[in-house]
Amino acid sequence: MLSRVFSTSVFGVDGFIVSVETDIARGLPMFTIVGLPDAAVKESQHRVQAAIKNSGFSFPGRRITVNLAPADIKKEGAAFDLPMAVGILTAHGGVTPAALRETAFLGELSLDGTLRPVRGAVSMALAARDAGLKGLVLPAENATEAAMVRDLPVYGLSNLSEVAAYLKGELDPPRCVVDVDRLFEEARVPQVDLNEVQGQEHAKRALEVAAAGGHNVLMIGPPGSGKTMLARRLGTILPPLTLEEALEATRIHSVAGALSSRQPLVAARPFRSPHHNVSEAGMVGGGAFPRPGEVSLAHNGVLFLDELPEFRRDVLEAMRQPLEDGTVTIGRARTTLTYPSRFMLVCAMNPCACGYLGDPRHPCTCTPNKVRHYRSRISGPLLDRIDIQIEVPALRYDEMSGRRSGEGSAEVAGRVARARRRQLDRFRDSRTRIHANSQMGPRLLKRHCPVTPASDAFLRAAIERLGLSARAYHRVLKVARTIADLENSDMIEAAHVTEAVQYRSLDRTGWL
Repeated sequence: MLSRVFSTSVFGVDGFIVSVETDIARGLPMFTIVGLPDAAVKESQHRVQAAIKNSGFSFPGRRITVNLAPADIKKEGAAFDLPMAVGILTAHGGVTPAALRETAFLGELSLDGTLRPVRGAVSMALAARDAGLKGLVLPAENATEAAMVRDLPVYGLSNLSEVAAYLKGELDPPRCVVDVDRLFEEARVPQVDLNEVQGQEHAKRALEVAAAGGHNVLMIGPPGSGKTMLARRLGTILPPLTLEEALEATRIHSVAGALSSRQPLVAARPFRSPHHNVSEAGMVGGGAFPRPGEVSLAHNGVLFLDELPEFRRDVLEAMRQPLEDGTVTIGRARTTLTYPSRFMLVCAMNPCACGYLGDPRHPCTCTPNKVRHYRSRISGPLLDRIDIQIEVPALRYDEMSGRRSGEGSAEVAGRVARARRRQLDRFRDSRTRIHANSQMGPRLLKRHCPVTPASDAFLRAAIERLGLSARAYHRVLKVARTIADLENSDMIEAAHVTEAVQYRSLDRTGWL
């Protein structure tokens, strides 16, 4: 007898429908899986056979053939255990085929029939909804994650016996419902605040501009000046995630296995801070079994690289494509995967190897050659892709001991939100998905960055004096546009350009 069960799988971060066709025919007992399965899928036959027997069902002693269609896409993971088991029970007469027509199944089976969670539940739920299916049955631990997808009934069950009872009409499980508004409210309660950072008003202003326009930032200063504290509080002044952005980030974390049943939705902007010994595959994704890297896990959030020169050169250079394109493309012999990676890059570093170059209270022990070697670890093309470069000097005693700490995150976040709304209105008619000034290309720069004659003259003088590249010139314009948005100005005035040029510290000081 032949049966067909719908399931889903993941390609990159996108889900797609898989038809699990099961045929039970006369002949010597044999279990064959076809349809380009990987090793984990091939091993399913042993888990499925044991789970069916240990759940109290009879396993047919005949020739069993399972086809995973479409057969030209490689199938990975253990999520096909449950649909294979359901297909065998259906073909063997255990459940009625009518119950399978509009429902997708996915989940890994243990030998006793218990359902174990799988990766990528959100992406697979989206694929099931887009295909017009009317329900999704999966492990209970994945239910809240998949229930983030609206307009798709999701049922979380614990074992194969419950799935069989559900298909026979003997069990009516409740539909999993998640209070998305509550998750967003919990995420909006900040654990830190910008006013906890003493002094550093220039750096705080730079972070405000960066948050308003989505610009990349590099902070340079001696140890203990507050660079890490500032970076960790950047998320408190960024606009909150929309539901669409949250689902995008959740899909990536789900595929990477970084979600738990207690955190079914990435409701706050991600903040990733990898150690400087991270590999290239760990940073941009890849590996023998490709998985998203740190740049993708930081999608719609912040990627913080502390001690920037300590990262391997190849790792830093590999980030140039995602910084420009907002995506990472990983090529393999048989396939090519693309992961989204639109993030804000925030870096921190010392001015030299010992950290005290230019510090009046601590003598620097580095020779000029050592300083030059330390700084040369960061390439010019990478620095060009960082819009805002600022110095974070050591604090004086009166700044550390003072009671006044400046504005809190809520006040700054209000101005950032107003500037972002101006940008959303500006790019509403754009054919590309642009949300912030940092994403503008040359065509949009000409259209949305009008400068006054005084601004143009100052910008010309700055370009000629500092020797800025074309990319750096464009980034100065983007930052100036953001500063104008913070002041609710349609034109880019001379003061806006002046401040934007001040954020190119490395160009002004002859860094390399």
